[in-house]
Amino acid sequence: MPSTKTKRSFYHSSPFPSSHLTVAAQRPSGSPLRGASRKVYAIALTLLLIFLPSHLLALDSLSYKIGQMVMVGFYPGSEVEDTLYYDIEHRNLGGVILMGYNLDSPTQISNLTQSLQASATTPLFIATDQEGGVVARLDERNGYAVTSRALSLGEINSEDTTRAQAALMAQWLSSAGINTNLAPVADVNVNPTSPAIGYYGRSFSADPYIVTNHVNWYYSEFQKKNIVSALKHFPGHGSAVGDSHDGFTDITNTWSESELIPYTGMIDLGYNDMVMTAHLYNAHLDSIYPATLSHATLTGILRDSLGFQGVIISDAMNMGAISNNYGFIESVTQAINAGVDILLYISDEKYGKSLVNQIINVVTTAVDSGQITEARIDESYDRIMALKAATHTAIAPSKPIIADTFKLHAYPNPFNPSTKISFHLDKDMYGTTTLSIYSITGQLVQRNFVTLNGAGDYDVLWDATSINGKAVPSGTYIYVLEVDGRMISGKMTLLK
Repeated sequence: MPSTKTKRSFYHSSPFPSSHLTVAAQRPSGSPLRGASRKVYAIALTLLLIFLPSHLLALDSLSYKIGQMVMVGFYPGSEVEDTLYYDIEHRNLGGVILMGYNLDSPTQISNLTQSLQASATTPLFIATDQEGGVVARLDERNGYAVTSRALSLGEINSEDTTRAQAALMAQWLSSAGINTNLAPVADVNVNPTSPAIGYYGRSFSADPYIVTNHVNWYYSEFQKKNIVSALKHFPGHGSAVGDSHDGFTDITNTWSESELIPYTGMIDLGYNDMVMTAHLYNAHLDSIYPATLSHATLTGILRDSLGFQGVIISDAMNMGAISNNYGFIESVTQAINAGVDILLYISDEKYGKSLVNQIINVVTTAVDSGQITEARIDESYDRIMALKAATHTAIAPSKPIIADTFKLHAYPNPFNPSTKISFHLDKDMYGTTTLSIYSITGQLVQRNFVTLNGAGDYDVLWDATSINGKAVPSGTYIYVLEVDGRMISGKMTLLK
C-alpha cells in the first residue's frame, strides 16, 4: 500500500523521487509484525521478567545489561583463558555469531546451538549470515544446498521464487537452532562493481523499490519461522567503491537518499527486528564519524527521522574501517553513544583474554565517568530483551564439543607461499577427516581430505600460490580440523 508518511530529507535540499513507495507483499495474514509498538515491547519484557526465577533478577545489574549488548564469534577449539561458555554463563553474553568454520554438518550445528543455549540464563541470539549465494553459511559444503544470490532473484523478480528460497533457508536455520539471520541485504545495487556488494551479487536490484519488495518477501518467510532478521547495511553500502572490511570507506560522493527507501518502506510496514550498521563515512551525514559511530546517522536519521524502534546491531567491529582507524575504547564508547544496541565481533578474545569481559569493563568505566549514561544502557537492554521475549524458542540442553585428543599448528606462520599444517593424534583413529581453510570472514577457501592411519603425527602442506587458477590474497586465514566429531582451529597469516 502507498506510504502515507512525509518524505524525508537529511543533508541537502534534494527530495526523494516524487513517486511514493509501493510494496507488493503484505504481512502474512494473522501474523502481525513483531514489536509494532513500544507498548508491545514493554508487555513482552514484563512477561519475561515475571517468569524468570526470582534469584535471576539480579541479572538486571549494569554489567549483565552490558553483556546483553555484545555478540561474538569464536574459532573452534580455541584455547582462551576465559572461554565462550564462561562468558555465556557468568557475563550474560547476549549473542553468538556462527561463521562458516563453525558449521560442519546439520547434526554438528544442532548440537552446537543446543549446547550454547543450555549454558545461557538469558536466551541467546544465535546468528549467522544466510543471504543466499556467495554469503550463505549453510550450503552444499555442510550438508545443505546451493542457493541463488540476491541479484539473480531480483532479475527474476518473482514473489513466489524469492519466498520459496527464503522459506527453504528459514527452515534450515530453524531446524539447526539458529534464531537470528543477519540478512536480508537492503543495499541498492548502485555500483555493480562495488567490491563488498555488487561484485558478489548481494543486492536484489538497482531499483530501490524492487529491493524493498524482495526484502519484505524474504523477511516475512523468516518471520514465519520466528527467526529474527537484520536489514543491512544502513545507510546503504551499494554505492561504495571500497570495502569496509579492508579499511576507511568513503561514500560522500556516491551515496544518495534513494538508498534509504528499502528501510523507509520496511519501517512503514512495521518492521522492528534489527538493522545492521555500515562502517561507511559520508561527510554530508556526519563530517567526523562513519555510520556505526555516528549519532547523527543512527539516532538522528534511523531512529528519529525514519522512526525505527527495534534493535540496532553493528557490522563486525573487527573490520578494518573501524579497527584501523579507531581505538578499542573509543570505538566501543562512540558506537553505544551513537545508538548501537549490540556490538558485533567475530572473535571472543582480545590479547588472549575474554573480549566480552573487556567490553564490559570499558562500558562500565565509561558509565562511571559519565561518558555513557546508564539510561543509554537501559534503552538498549530493554530493546534487546523485548525482542528476545517476542521470539524466544526453548532449545534442549546438550554438552559442548571440546577437542581433547589432538593438537594442531601451522609452521612457518606467517608464511609465503606455503605452510605445513601439522596435527597429532593421541589415540588410534582410522578413516578420512577434513582440514578446511577459511578466510577471516568465514568463507571456505579450500577443503582437504586427510586419511588417518592410527595415532601419531600428520602433516598437510598448504600452497597458497593460487587456488583454482586464482591468486590467494594476503591476510589471516583460519584452519579447522575435525576428528572424531570434534573440531579445533588455528590462525595463520599469508604475507605476499
